[in-house]
Amino acid sequence: MAASIKDVAREAGVSIATVSRVLNDVDVVNEETKKRVVEAIKKLGYRPNIVARSLKTQRTRTIGIIIPDISNQFYPEIVRGAEDVANIYDYNIILCNTDLNIEKEMEYLKVLKEKMVDGVLYMSNSLEPNILSLIKQLQFPMVLVESKSKGEDIPSVTIDNEKAAYDGVTYLIKKGNKRIAYIGAGEDIVNASAMRYRGYKKALEKNNLTLDENRIYFTSSRARNGYKGINVILSKTKIDSIFCTSDEIAVGVINALRDNGIRVPEDIDVMGFNNVYLASVFYPKLTTISQPIYDMGSIGMRMLMPFIKRKIPFYTSPLKSIFQKQESLQEL
Repeated sequence: MAASIKDVAREAGVSIATVSRVLNDVDVVNEETKKRVVEAIKKLGYRPNIVARSLKTQRTRTIGIIIPDISNQFYPEIVRGAEDVANIYDYNIILCNTDLNIEKEMEYLKVLKEKMVDGVLYMSNSLEPNILSLIKQLQFPMVLVESKSKGEDIPSVTIDNEKAAYDGVTYLIKKGNKRIAYIGAGEDIVNASAMRYRGYKKALEKNNLTLDENRIYFTSSRARNGYKGINVILSKTKIDSIFCTSDEIAVGVINALRDNGIRVPEDIDVMGFNNVYLASVFYPKLTTISQPIYDMGSIGMRMLMPFIKRKIPFYTSPLKSIFQKQESLQEL
């Protein structure tokens, strides 16, 4: 027969109310008493009734995580960091993949509200006004990861994407490249990739280089889009280097260049973004801008915890990017 809360109280020598306070993480229980209760729970193998506890506390000890593309190596690594921290705090995860679909994002937000999750870690394909309006309506404890809202009124974990892209493109220019192509999101999208486009434009402007629309291809962060995008660009104009807003795009670009008999980096330099595992095992190894991917997930989850307990942390956690020079760029 399964142990009950009464059995735990009897074993620990405390009241049922005290066991309940420990289970619900109420701060009024002293550490010695809490330790006895925890030891009794472990000894008896007691498992609380999650539904009953949720009805009483209005918490489910569940976190929703929304990601835009599970096939992109960047996002599972964020989830891994978030889940590791969630496990420390004894929270479960509901993972929602939206396949770069804004309508699915909105639907999942509503579903997570119905599931009564305690909070949401959110990676959006694009923080459109209708999504921000829905978030305000649903009133989730929420932390954004990778991007931030225009008004910065939602806590977020991100690098300075515009500056990171600016530094990367500036490096290409210092190498002597003048005809630098761009493949990634445009400014009409409200996400991190769009901020990288701003950094690309800023670097060209700062170095008195013309922004040529024939060298720009707007798309989402998938390898096949990089393959298609570079073929479109090559059909219009000549280039000497390419800045890609994701490593997946860069891999597609290199494959297309190889199929066209163009060598990387001997003929054209290629730079990616994120430094996912693929960048280090692909040939040639990809020069990329590295984000602390695992840390973005773990820090985001740690930020969310006090928010759930109504200790609201309205701040942004800025992280640093690192330039990862490898084989897809020639030496200066």
